Amino acid sequence: QVHLVESGGGSVQAGGSLRLSCIVSGYSYSGSSDYCMGWFRQAPGKKREGVARLYTARSSTYTADPVKGRFTISRDNAKNTLYLQMDSLKPEDTAIYYCAARLATYGSCLYDSQADCTYWGQGTQVTVSS
Repeated sequence: QVHLVESGGGSVQAGGSLRLSCIVSGYSYSGSSDYCMGWFRQAPGKKREGVARLYTARSSTYTADPVKGRFTISRDNAKNTLYLQMDSLKPEDTAIYYCAARLATYGSCLYDSQADCTYWGQGTQVTVSS
């Protein structure tokens, strides 16, 4: 059972930065698959959308177009922590951000944006004011 706990949300002005953290526990390697770790967000009245994903077996990453060049997903294995560095924040980035995980192959993790995740954190609020 994978357990995820996010932190690092808050309120910033447009152009500012935040770094979200997700402490991961219960993770274990499983055969030829590995975990696809991701950040998602959901703004009020909008559908949940994927922001970035990382395939743990190779540390390969995917970043969605709306945040490409501004957000960076990374991890620190020693700290069992997944990060989302968010720079040049815009008001439209305001949302609840969730850390999530699922078992996946490399291709599924990097190229399947519709796949749902098995494990979810509780979410952290990010508010960007203009």
